[in-house]
Amino acid sequence: MEWGMNIIKYLLFAFNLIFALSGLAIILVGALVLTEVGSYSHFLENKVLAPPIVLIIAGSIVFFIAFLGCCGAIKENYYMLIGFAVLLLVIFVIELAVGIAASVAKEEFASAMRSTLKRSMGNYTHSQTEQSAWDSMQRKLRCCGVEGPQGWNEVFADGSVPGSCCVANVQNDPNALCRNSDDPTQVFQDGCYERLKTKTKDNIVIIMAVGIGIAFIELLGIVLACCLAQAVRKEEEMK
Repeated sequence: MEWGMNIIKYLLFAFNLIFALSGLAIILVGALVLTEVGSYSHFLENKVLAPPIVLIIAGSIVFFIAFLGCCGAIKENYYMLIGFAVLLLVIFVIELAVGIAASVAKEEFASAMRSTLKRSMGNYTHSQTEQSAWDSMQRKLRCCGVEGPQGWNEVFADGSVPGSCCVANVQNDPNALCRNSDDPTQVFQDGCYERLKTKTKDNIVIIMAVGIGIAFIELLGIVLACCLAQAVRKEEEMK
């Protein structure tokens, strides 16, 4: 009985060290995705930005839970172990929910984003905020318009496109417009909608993988904690 409990105890202690490192991984991934996608937040709904924020918060909480689990394992304290298992279950549910929410957002955000881009594009010449957001996105993603450079014909009657659409001007950050062209060496031909959709979906897939993957790994910690807590309870009853 004693050796069996010791094995579980050291397994749980080792798990918590890994669990603490996973907390760092969760925070890092959440921060990287938020930084990557957040630069295009002007065109994205809040539900697309929420999952990485939740991951950062969950990763921070993981450190406290890992500490509690280590203390419970070393001291063989029944209540600390049960508390650890319960908190771990809560984090498991949160991360699983984040993964599911990210999956839902992955399927739903595209049509709403297209409408947002078109509405924003129409205000390009009337709002400095919209102009800055579009210029920044077109330079970073090397794209032009919603579906392509021809979309700017509805904004500029003379057939011009913003300087941020022009290949030669990307590094110079000019304010001047340039002429629309079918030449890909002169003007970016890809629409920003597809580029932004791809980038956002790629980051959502990362969130799903991290959220759901680590969540199921945590099930092992819950099982180990409950087994050790049960062993501690039986030993106390035998005394």
